[in-house]
Amino acid sequence: MNSGGTSRFGPIWWTLAAFGTYFCMYAFRKPFTAAAFSDVALFGFDYKTIAVTAQVLGYMVSKFIGIKVIAEMPAGRRALGILILVGCSELALIGFGLVPAPYNIPFLFLNGLPLGMVFGLVLGFLEGRRQTELLTAGLCASFILADGVTKSVGTWVMAQGVSEFWMPACTGLMFTLPLLVCVGLLSQVPPPDPVDVLARSPREPLDQAARRQFFTRHAMGLSLLVTVYLLITILRSIRADFAPEIWRSLDVTVASDLFTRSELIVAAGVIVVNGLTAFIKDNRRAFYTAIGISVVGLIILMTALAGLQFGAVDGFTFMVLIGLGLYLPYVAFHTTVFERLIAVTRDRGNIGYLMYLADAFGYLGYVAVMLGRSVFPKGASFRVFFVGICGCVGSLAIIILCLAWYQFASRSLKTRLT
Repeated sequence: MNSGGTSRFGPIWWTLAAFGTYFCMYAFRKPFTAAAFSDVALFGFDYKTIAVTAQVLGYMVSKFIGIKVIAEMPAGRRALGILILVGCSELALIGFGLVPAPYNIPFLFLNGLPLGMVFGLVLGFLEGRRQTELLTAGLCASFILADGVTKSVGTWVMAQGVSEFWMPACTGLMFTLPLLVCVGLLSQVPPPDPVDVLARSPREPLDQAARRQFFTRHAMGLSLLVTVYLLITILRSIRADFAPEIWRSLDVTVASDLFTRSELIVAAGVIVVNGLTAFIKDNRRAFYTAIGISVVGLIILMTALAGLQFGAVDGFTFMVLIGLGLYLPYVAFHTTVFERLIAVTRDRGNIGYLMYLADAFGYLGYVAVMLGRSVFPKGASFRVFFVGICGCVGSLAIIILCLAWYQFASRSLKTRLT
């Protein structure tokens, strides 16, 4: 099967393969956050907060490693790399179940360490095509939906009598066979065809010198974009990892299907909006449209905060609006911002390098927040914490995005259009 549209069904199965692969990966990463771990403490601190921090720390280290590994990874090694990384993460979950708490915390670090590089390997199959936004929007739907679905599955597994500590490993095993099938399909995705390359520029592995050259050329604009991504990653991760606590602080009963219902609505809106940018042929216009979509998302977030403050929205509506507000910019970075930046400049580059540069600092910021969160009171006060950080992130990110828009419009892209 050839790339670039000689088969009308090609992009559909490419998307399904990428979606399925990353969806299944989430079953090895997120289900443990559905557990409360309320009967365990670690040196007087909340066990779950330390557990989440340990996994995110491993994930963060993985992102820094991935700046080099993903940027330099040859296409032929991606599929095997995915399977090895996920397999290592499942072994860590088995260790988490075997070793008594709280001494099993290091296994969550080891679980997060390989998983942080999976997204870049999957994304490498999809970038540099005329349909990249649509393909990547489908991929991004996986982590929006999987975040809720895998927590629902984890909640169901515990309801069957499996302990909180064995639930993560059991949930991962349930998704092993689907993962193997999806990775097998993904490995058959053909490379971009000549028309794709002409429209979006060739995508090549980047050595250290090439990475340094790309960043130096766009240092100010990229720094602003990475800062926005850092802020959004922090808030998005808090919403995902502490969803049960946030729902309870909003006086919403936490049922096993609650996470799935809310994220289905979020995914539908986010994927449609960001996927439509694939139909904007002009790379420069698409780049600025993606920044505009990000600003609109953050305005939705700020509107949700005002609605909660004045009693105009209930807890479910608030969480859906916050999800839309966060994922519109978060997915825009994955689908369009970096993809079209490379296409506009025609610089040697790949999305994997830019995404891992942004992700590394995003998760570094989240680890810092989690370390501070370990001394924050629980219960109703979590609502105060979450609402407060939403307001800070939303307002600051809007300002920085406007500065990034100005920076690229006035300098970085002004003389490098194609």
